[in-house]
Amino acid sequence: MPIYEPAEDSYLMSRILKEQVPSLLHQNPNLKFLEIGAGSGIHLETAFNLGIKKENIFSCDIDKKSVSHCNLLGFNCIHSDLFENIEGKFDIIIFNPPYLPDDVREPKSSKTATTGGKKGNEIVLKFLEQAKNYLKIDGKIFLITSSLAENVNFNSLGYKEKEIGCEKLFFERLCIWELGII
Repeated sequence: MPIYEPAEDSYLMSRILKEQVPSLLHQNPNLKFLEIGAGSGIHLETAFNLGIKKENIFSCDIDKKSVSHCNLLGFNCIHSDLFENIEGKFDIIIFNPPYLPDDVREPKSSKTATTGGKKGNEIVLKFLEQAKNYLKIDGKIFLITSSLAENVNFNSLGYKEKEIGCEKLFFERLCIWELGII
Protein backbone atom coordinates (compact mmCIF):
# COMPACT_ATOMS: atom_id res chain seq x y z
CA MET A 1 0.00 0.00 0.00
CA PRO A 2 1.49 3.39 -0.97
CA ILE A 3 1.65 6.27 1.54
CA TYR A 4 -1.53 8.36 1.44
CA GLU A 5 -0.66 11.30 -0.78
CA PRO A 6 -2.10 14.73 0.02
CA ALA A 7 -5.35 15.51 -1.81
CA GLU A 8 -8.24 17.97 -1.41
CA ASP A 9 -8.97 16.79 2.14
CA SER A 10 -5.33 17.22 3.18
CA TYR A 11 -5.14 20.73 1.73
CA LEU A 12 -8.39 21.68 3.46
CA MET A 13 -6.99 20.50 6.82
CA SER A 14 -3.73 22.41 6.24
CA ARG A 15 -5.67 25.60 5.47
CA ILE A 16 -7.74 25.21 8.67
CA LEU A 17 -4.60 24.58 10.75
CA LYS A 18 -3.06 27.77 9.33
CA GLU A 19 -6.19 29.68 10.36
CA GLN A 20 -6.62 28.14 13.83
CA VAL A 21 -3.20 27.27 15.27
CA PRO A 22 -1.62 30.76 15.51
CA SER A 23 -4.20 32.03 18.03
CA LEU A 24 -4.05 28.75 19.98
CA LEU A 25 -0.24 29.02 20.11
CA HIS A 26 -0.53 32.62 21.27
CA GLN A 27 -2.60 31.38 24.24
CA ASN A 28 -0.30 28.41 24.89
CA PRO A 29 3.21 28.41 23.34
CA ASN A 30 3.74 24.82 24.54
CA LEU A 31 0.82 23.24 22.70
CA LYS A 32 0.97 19.46 22.47
CA PHE A 33 -0.17 18.33 19.01
CA LEU A 34 -1.17 14.83 17.91
CA GLU A 35 -2.09 13.63 14.45
CA ILE A 36 -3.80 10.27 14.11
CA GLY A 37 -3.08 8.87 10.65
CA ALA A 38 -0.08 11.01 9.70
CA GLY A 39 0.21 9.67 6.13
CA SER A 40 2.68 11.80 4.18
CA GLY A 41 3.39 14.11 7.14
CA ILE A 42 1.93 17.21 5.47
CA HIS A 43 0.10 18.27 8.65
CA LEU A 44 3.12 17.61 10.86
CA GLU A 45 5.11 19.97 8.64
CA THR A 46 2.30 22.53 8.74
CA ALA A 47 2.16 22.37 12.56
CA PHE A 48 5.94 22.80 12.80
CA ASN A 49 5.98 25.67 10.28
CA LEU A 50 3.26 27.42 12.30
CA GLY A 51 5.50 27.36 15.38
CA ILE A 52 4.54 24.25 17.33
CA LYS A 53 7.75 22.94 18.89
CA LYS A 54 8.94 19.78 17.18
CA GLU A 55 9.25 17.98 20.52
CA ASN A 56 5.53 18.70 21.08
CA ILE A 57 4.42 17.21 17.74
CA PHE A 58 3.39 13.57 17.94
CA SER A 59 1.81 11.29 15.38
CA CYS A 60 0.92 7.76 14.49
CA ASP A 61 -0.25 5.74 11.54
CA ILE A 62 -1.50 2.21 10.98
CA ASP A 63 0.74 2.01 7.90
CA LYS A 64 4.37 1.24 8.79
CA LYS A 65 5.62 2.93 5.57
CA SER A 66 3.97 6.18 6.68
CA VAL A 67 5.53 5.84 10.14
CA SER A 68 9.00 5.39 8.59
CA HIS A 69 8.43 8.28 6.19
CA CYS A 70 7.35 10.69 8.96
CA ASN A 71 10.28 9.63 11.14
CA LEU A 72 12.64 10.31 8.21
CA LEU A 73 11.14 13.81 8.05
CA GLY A 74 12.26 14.21 11.68
CA PHE A 75 8.90 13.81 13.40
CA ASN A 76 7.97 11.53 16.28
CA CYS A 77 5.67 8.98 14.61
CA ILE A 78 4.77 5.53 15.94
CA HIS A 79 2.83 2.57 14.59
CA SER A 80 -0.64 2.58 16.14
CA ASP A 81 -4.22 1.73 15.27
CA LEU A 82 -5.86 4.97 16.37
CA PHE A 83 -4.89 5.51 20.06
CA GLU A 84 -3.72 1.94 20.70
CA ASN A 85 -0.08 2.94 21.43
CA ILE A 86 -0.59 6.62 22.36
CA GLU A 87 0.15 8.00 25.81
CA GLY A 88 -0.55 11.41 27.33
CA LYS A 89 -3.00 14.25 26.74
CA PHE A 90 -2.95 16.77 23.92
CA ASP A 91 -4.14 20.32 23.25
CA ILE A 92 -4.84 19.58 19.59
CA ILE A 93 -5.69 16.24 18.00
CA ILE A 94 -6.26 16.12 14.27
CA PHE A 95 -7.60 13.29 12.15
CA ASN A 96 -8.19 13.05 8.43
CA PRO A 97 -9.81 9.62 8.63
CA PRO A 98 -10.71 7.12 5.98
CA TYR A 99 -14.32 8.26 5.50
CA LEU A 100 -15.75 6.64 2.39
CA PRO A 101 -18.44 3.96 2.64
CA ASP A 102 -17.32 0.46 1.67
CA ASP A 103 -17.32 -0.03 -2.10
CA VAL A 104 -16.76 -3.56 -3.43
CA ARG A 105 -15.19 -2.09 -6.60
CA GLU A 106 -12.37 -0.42 -4.66
CA PRO A 107 -9.07 -2.30 -4.70
CA LYS A 108 -8.08 -3.82 -1.36
CA SER A 109 -4.73 -2.02 -1.59
CA SER A 110 -6.32 1.43 -1.12
CA LYS A 111 -9.18 0.57 1.29
CA THR A 112 -7.15 1.14 4.47
CA ALA A 113 -6.52 4.75 3.46
CA THR A 114 -10.01 5.55 2.15
CA THR A 115 -12.73 3.28 3.55
CA GLY A 116 -14.22 4.19 6.93
CA GLY A 117 -16.45 1.12 7.19
CA LYS A 118 -19.76 -0.01 5.76
CA LYS A 119 -21.42 3.41 6.31
CA GLY A 120 -18.15 5.36 6.07
CA ASN A 121 -18.27 6.63 9.66
CA GLU A 122 -17.30 3.59 11.72
CA ILE A 123 -13.62 4.57 12.08
CA VAL A 124 -14.65 8.13 13.01
CA LEU A 125 -16.99 6.76 15.70
CA LYS A 126 -14.22 4.53 17.10
CA PHE A 127 -11.83 7.52 17.06
CA LEU A 128 -14.31 9.74 18.92
CA GLU A 129 -14.98 7.10 21.58
CA GLN A 130 -11.24 6.94 22.34
CA ALA A 131 -10.18 10.57 21.76
CA LYS A 132 -11.76 11.95 24.97
CA ASN A 133 -9.17 10.04 26.98
CA TYR A 134 -6.31 11.85 25.18
CA LEU A 135 -7.69 15.38 24.83
CA LYS A 136 -6.96 17.99 27.49
CA ILE A 137 -10.11 19.48 29.07
CA ASP A 138 -9.91 22.66 26.96
CA GLY A 139 -8.33 20.91 23.96
CA LYS A 140 -9.60 20.84 20.39
CA ILE A 141 -10.05 18.11 17.82
CA PHE A 142 -10.01 18.97 14.14
CA LEU A 143 -11.78 16.20 12.23
CA ILE A 144 -12.72 15.80 8.55
CA THR A 145 -16.04 14.27 7.53
CA SER A 146 -17.55 13.57 4.13
CA SER A 147 -21.13 13.94 2.91
CA LEU A 148 -20.77 10.44 1.44
CA ALA A 149 -20.57 8.90 4.93
CA GLU A 150 -23.42 8.62 7.41
CA ASN A 151 -23.65 11.68 9.69
CA VAL A 152 -22.17 11.55 13.19
CA ASN A 153 -24.07 12.97 16.17
CA PHE A 154 -21.18 14.58 18.02
CA ASN A 155 -23.29 15.72 21.01
CA SER A 156 -24.44 12.17 21.77
CA LEU A 157 -20.76 11.18 21.95
CA GLY A 158 -19.95 13.95 24.46
CA TYR A 159 -18.59 16.61 22.10
CA LYS A 160 -19.58 20.17 21.31
CA GLU A 161 -19.03 20.87 17.63
CA LYS A 162 -18.47 23.77 15.27
CA GLU A 163 -18.15 23.43 11.52
CA ILE A 164 -15.10 25.53 10.64
CA GLY A 165 -14.42 24.79 7.00
CA CYS A 166 -16.03 23.01 4.07
CA GLU A 167 -15.17 22.37 0.50
CA LYS A 168 -17.57 21.22 -2.18
CA LEU A 169 -16.09 18.78 -4.65
CA PHE A 170 -17.97 17.57 -7.68
CA PHE A 171 -19.19 14.43 -5.91
CA GLU A 172 -19.06 15.22 -2.17
CA ARG A 173 -18.79 17.90 0.50
CA LEU A 174 -15.84 17.71 2.89
CA CYS A 175 -16.11 19.50 6.23
CA ILE A 176 -13.74 20.09 9.10
CA TRP A 177 -15.21 20.15 12.57
CA GLU A 178 -13.72 21.69 15.67
CA LEU A 179 -14.72 19.47 18.56
CA GLY A 180 -14.33 19.93 22.30
CA ILE A 181 -15.39 17.90 25.30
CA ILE A 182 -18.82 18.87 26.64
